[in-house]
Amino acid sequence: MSIEIEIVSGDGGWPRAEKLLDAVWPPAEMAKLSWGHVKWAHADLRVLIETDDGVLACHAGIYFRTVTWNGQKVHIGGLGGVATRIDCRRRGYASIALDAAVHTMRDHDVAQFALLFCEPHNFEFYRSRGWQPFTGAVYAEQPEGRIRFDVMTPFVLDLKRRAPTLGMLDLCGLPW
Repeated sequence: MSIEIEIVSGDGGWPRAEKLLDAVWPPAEMAKLSWGHVKWAHADLRVLIETDDGVLACHAGIYFRTVTWNGQKVHIGGLGGVATRIDCRRRGYASIALDAAVHTMRDHDVAQFALLFCEPHNFEFYRSRGWQPFTGAVYAEQPEGRIRFDVMTPFVLDLKRRAPTLGMLDLCGLPW
């Protein structure tokens, strides 16, 4: 088995990623999800994993943002839109995409820690890879204004410094 790992610009990779994300979360399913109504940020970079036959199997979005944590500005990396085609699951593609995304964020000059949001059925996947729950308050922008973002659980990962697990985190923009 061979796979292709690409890290591409967020905009340049969007046409391929959109098809995969729509297949994983079709509009009818999105309407049922607690986070289906959320307006999400666009990824700065995208990790795309292809199978040896050229099928896009997995996607992970990478975000870079200056946020505030307890009122202090801090540069962080974000992970979002992690999705694997249903027929490609349980083959390690998400782990490969996650590793590539974390490696990319660690290589970024200023990202101090990483943040993602996930549903309960994914908690163990991320915990087993070193991510920790952030139990403080998270705020984000939405079309109606600044809101407390609590439709998904935030997890953090150490990059250049220990990631905070408490306090107030303002994303200073849309969530990812």
